[in-house]
Amino acid sequence: MNTPIWLKPVILGAVIGAVIATTVGFSWGGWVTGGNATKMANKLSHNNVIAALLPVCIEKSRTDTLRADKMASIRETSAYQRRDALMETGWATPPGSETADRDLAEACLAELKLDKS
Repeated sequence: MNTPIWLKPVILGAVIGAVIATTVGFSWGGWVTGGNATKMANKLSHNNVIAALLPVCIEKSRTDTLRADKMASIRETSAYQRRDALMETGWATPPGSETADRDLAEACLAELKLDKS
């Protein structure tokens, strides 16, 4: 079978064009793989859940009868252990859960602004 002379440059151009389009698309075009999109969606949904539960944590801290003692205990704890101290208060335990959430505790700690009060 005889192939036309023009076929080789067309195939070569299509391959090079596909490589360039793919490179540009993933580098600058915002394309992502399915796995990366799933990771991004999971992170976004987790952050939204934490944002939705943050008012619950703040309200638990405001209505706690032992608030002053617990706040003093958290303030006395070193900065890198404050999240764990806040988790022990029970404020970062979402309704219906038996354990405190670390990310919720971190967000609640930031919202309480312990260093400024």
